[in-house]
Amino acid sequence: QVQLVESGGGLVQAGGSLRLSCAASGSIFSFNAMGWYRQAPGNKRELVARITSGGSRVYAESVKGRFTISRDTTKNMVYLQMNSLRPEDTAVYYCAAENWNTDPHWGQGTQVTVSS
Repeated sequence: QVQLVESGGGLVQAGGSLRLSCAASGSIFSFNAMGWYRQAPGNKRELVARITSGGSRVYAESVKGRFTISRDTTKNMVYLQMNSLRPEDTAVYYCAAENWNTDPHWGQGTQVTVSS
């Protein structure tokens, strides 16, 4: 069972930046993809960004051009660089290790709050 630990959340003003990190206890190449999801109060958890084992990236429309997902396979780390943050980006952000057709492994989440 892989363990995922997120860090880097916090309080930032609108227009600011944060970098989230996800440390995996095992090789991230053992999964089809690594993803970042978020969940705001009263909302469903939604995909923010995903990077596949082959390096393909997908982004939610709402974050395209502002967020960048990356990884360091030597350290089993996944990152989410978030720029030009908006109040609507406020949510708990979760790291996920994904294999197709099975439930993802989740981290505990990190809170991101963007003030206007």
